Amino acid sequence: MQIGPYKLKNNLILAPMAGVTDRPFRQLCRKLGAGMAVSEMVSSNSLLWGSEKTKRRADHSGEPDPRSVQIMGADPQLMAEAAKYNAGNGAQIIDINMGCPAKKVCNVAAGSALMKNELLVGEILEAVVAAVDIPVTLKIRTGWDRDNRNAPMVGHIAEEAGIQALAVHGRTRADAYRGDAEYETIAAIKQQIQIPVIANGDITSPEKALEVQQKTGADALMIGRAAQGKPWIFRSILHYQKTGELLPDPSTAEVRDLLMGHLENLYGFYGEYTGVRVARKHISWYSKGQRHGAAFRQLVNRVDSAEEQLRMTREFFAQIIDHQQELAA
Repeated sequence: MQIGPYKLKNNLILAPMAGVTDRPFRQLCRKLGAGMAVSEMVSSNSLLWGSEKTKRRADHSGEPDPRSVQIMGADPQLMAEAAKYNAGNGAQIIDINMGCPAKKVCNVAAGSALMKNELLVGEILEAVVAAVDIPVTLKIRTGWDRDNRNAPMVGHIAEEAGIQALAVHGRTRADAYRGDAEYETIAAIKQQIQIPVIANGDITSPEKALEVQQKTGADALMIGRAAQGKPWIFRSILHYQKTGELLPDPSTAEVRDLLMGHLENLYGFYGEYTGVRVARKHISWYSKGQRHGAAFRQLVNRVDSAEEQLRMTREFFAQIIDHQQELAA
């Protein structure tokens, strides 16, 4: 999988997710096998560039190449300026968001709302490609709604504008995240354009990854929600791709160690106050399905200190491991 001058080490990519794919999570997923990890969405609104939140979102220090930053907006000139700004701050790939279905994004005619206006799509893509000398990629959905699956046309527009890879989520904007992703539209795009196509949507297991690859013929796979609380999904898919065999799930001790390391990195990145609050959702995802997980989440989500959060998490996993050892005895 090649994007401009960058040859990815494999064809698995962590999807950009607002509030999730910060630097600590991107680093963890890269460590566990992802070939690339795309940043959280950064608004093209220049008033936000100086905010701490935006600076953190575009912070790639210590990350392996290539560093991909996703930008969002509906004004070609502002998007071009946002691309230049991020390229100047270390981005090696600019990714354009035309796939987000969130109302607050679509209400300002950005994200997947842009797919309604193919002329504007072309203007934004051309402006951004012309503004920077690094590769520009695009993320879209299959269309605005099920009667208007215009992703193949947008794919042609992207290719003509100089976009170097196209990621497609297998749902329309109207679908949001409901129902099952469909892959026929992605397969149609892949057959019609020459640039790399990345399939996204409902890739939740090694077997599903193989099925999506076969159905779409995509050059790469993009994984989002399935990595939440299970960042080792990349390692599992890679192993299955290479051997045809399923890796065993990580031991409870390994899950504990991954989570504890993740929490420490969150505190280091955000500081204690914000770090503890960001960590809550990750703790919830990691503990889902674990014995007494619901009761643990109710308690741990009330604490405000990093020390207490770490202690409770360590004790929760210690109890699970003790119970497993008792059962095995």
